Amino acid sequence: MAELNTPLQVGDVEISNRLVLSPLTRTRSGEIRVPNDLNVEYYRQRANAGLMLTEAIVISPTAVGYEHTPGLYNAEQVAGWKKVVDAVHEQGSKIFAQLWHVGRISHTDLLNGETPVSASAVQADGHVSLLRPKRPFETPRPLSIDEIKSIVQDYKNAATLAKQAGFDGVELHAANGYLIDQFLQSSTNLRDDEYGGAIENRARLLLEVVDAFIEVWGAGRVGVHLAPRMDAHDMGDANPSETFGYVVEQLSQRGIAFIFAREYQAEDSLSPELRAKFKGVWIANEKLTAESAKQILAEGKADAVAFGLAYIANPDLYQRLLDNAPLNRVNPETLYGRTAEGYTDYPALQKADA
Repeated sequence: MAELNTPLQVGDVEISNRLVLSPLTRTRSGEIRVPNDLNVEYYRQRANAGLMLTEAIVISPTAVGYEHTPGLYNAEQVAGWKKVVDAVHEQGSKIFAQLWHVGRISHTDLLNGETPVSASAVQADGHVSLLRPKRPFETPRPLSIDEIKSIVQDYKNAATLAKQAGFDGVELHAANGYLIDQFLQSSTNLRDDEYGGAIENRARLLLEVVDAFIEVWGAGRVGVHLAPRMDAHDMGDANPSETFGYVVEQLSQRGIAFIFAREYQAEDSLSPELRAKFKGVWIANEKLTAESAKQILAEGKADAVAFGLAYIANPDLYQRLLDNAPLNRVNPETLYGRTAEGYTDYPALQKADA
């Protein structure tokens, strides 16, 4: 039904092609979490995608779970992101800010001694990413109603700052076992108040944040990131079809621009039934190849396709996919770091062939 180079209307935004840069944490924004010249170059190199989604951006100093990830809660960060946005726009691409609170996927060592928070006091299995020596996740503290309302305001403030920075829209990170997902799924939400129990309550925080984003941006410049396979950070739900189906229906009613579904294609995928409930743009992601991405578009299974690791290693991925050209391999040892190595030094095709 569509090809990779076909333009697409995504809510209020028109993109020049159907390739999307996935949000990718790269930990190169320094201790003060301000986008820098290295970040500007990284996004500029990859601004051949029709739509770019930023790496996850923390909405406050208490939303963090990784060192050196960027934020969007002060004027210095706005100025840093404006440089990124301007570089992307100069290349003709569009860029949305992905806004993030990690919830329990953190540690007191990252929170100035404060206990991580969540929907309920349910400890995640595993260890805190990138902290050395390794530390297990801690049992989080359940948020009070007043604290939940304050976090919704933090999201709204970040969305407002994203507008000041010149972004084309915002995406809510509601996936991968972070705070919004912790409220949504039944294994991590044991509350008995207005934010727990029935799916209408467990989805309340997600929808309150989306409504706050819509107040700032309008529905046509808001997207949501979901992971219906529930395969990150020790998550689980008693009825995923009902849970994610309700969320998708609610998002469709609100008329948001897109849903980004991180779910690899398989016989048990929820995406086909979820997409049928959504009237906006559906972005497919995870474990796609050049061939499978083109097939998904041709068969109308998604409106756009997103790549992550392949975009890290191939800054000119769009042209490579069009030309069926070989791809650079990503170096897993440099996914996270502080320097240009493994970040802005992957060769483009013409340089690789020189």
